[in-house]
Amino acid sequence: MISDIQAKIMQLKKEKDIAILAHSYQSPDILEIADLKGDSFKLSADAQSLPQKILLLCGVRFMAETVKTLSPEKTVILPVENATCPMAEMIDPKEVAAYKRDHPECKVVAYVNTTTELKAVSDVCVTSSSAVQIVSRMEARDILFIPDQNLGSFVRKNCPDKNIITWNGCCPVHDKVTEKDVLEMKKRYPGYKLLVHPECKPEVVKHADYAGSTAGILSYARNTDANILVGTEKAIADTLALEFPQRQFVPLSKRLMCQDMRITNLVDVYRAMQGLSGCEIQIEEQTRLKAKNAIDEMIRLGQ
Repeated sequence: MISDIQAKIMQLKKEKDIAILAHSYQSPDILEIADLKGDSFKLSADAQSLPQKILLLCGVRFMAETVKTLSPEKTVILPVENATCPMAEMIDPKEVAAYKRDHPECKVVAYVNTTTELKAVSDVCVTSSSAVQIVSRMEARDILFIPDQNLGSFVRKNCPDKNIITWNGCCPVHDKVTEKDVLEMKKRYPGYKLLVHPECKPEVVKHADYAGSTAGILSYARNTDANILVGTEKAIADTLALEFPQRQFVPLSKRLMCQDMRITNLVDVYRAMQGLSGCEIQIEEQTRLKAKNAIDEMIRLGQ
């Protein structure tokens, strides 16, 4: 059944000149038919060089919006319209704009996991892998970091010369992991390396052998022979287990499952390619340009 749908999708890709982009948290059957796969920003950046004029993003809305921001001339499709990210939508852009007016000396740093409207009122975007480097290179001392207070705390610890203010936002999935979970799992699996995403709470991150982005976690795991406790979405543990069946990759918590990322399935992809479901991403041009400025500044400071 799965292979039959995959074959139909591959045929439609050729017939309709569609490229499929899949975030690393997607299920293996979707990753297998993707033209590009990886972190959200990597997908957006790499998609710019694709020859296809129609891009289908398997992930959540803010990722599709970032693809459209960088490739406005292309048609960007989200297979499931209500595939959203709670963290990306936790803050009202009007509140951030008001904060900027009241604190003109403060620069706003937006995690790339935000809506286009939030990026548009920010000075620079960051990814989880580039946040520390970019903030450390900024001239401003006063920083408002949005929306993830956990990633913001991670940056604050690594940029002690900056005055970093965080908003009360978080990834509901990573934020559920507790220090108790960590201590219990480390006791149960002695000798396992603990790799965590900095969207986890600081008291979780402090126990990690490595803290970094999804791509960083995958890279670390692929370049060691150790068994791993995986402190990010369970899909990463599943991916690594398929690649290295002789090793153990144990999710740090059973709660590390993002239902929004898992809402998209192969049938959704197939139907969206036929125009039977999903939605096309539309962004008002002025908003897109402002959001792109924040992304361009991220690229400049990250070089």
